[in-house]
Amino acid sequence: MGKDTNKSQMITIDGIEYDTNDFTEEQIILTNHCLDLDRKISNMNFQLQQLQVGKESFFKMLKESLEVADDSLERLHDGE
Repeated sequence: MGKDTNKSQMITIDGIEYDTNDFTEEQIILTNHCLDLDRKISNMNFQLQQLQVGKESFFKMLKESLEVADDSLERLHDGE
């Protein structure tokens, strides 16, 4: 899929609109880095949410397991 150089692509930086067709090669590369990093940050935030929910779930399972173990120990001590 080729790049359409005739199509104007505007971006806004600090409230100023720029036409990327007027960018130098370096400015295009820097813009692409910024866009790629934005995507990666979004993806990392999504993965962080998944990790946090996973950790909370495992922690809940651990607490429930400890409660069962505590109940078993109490029944053992009560039966002595």
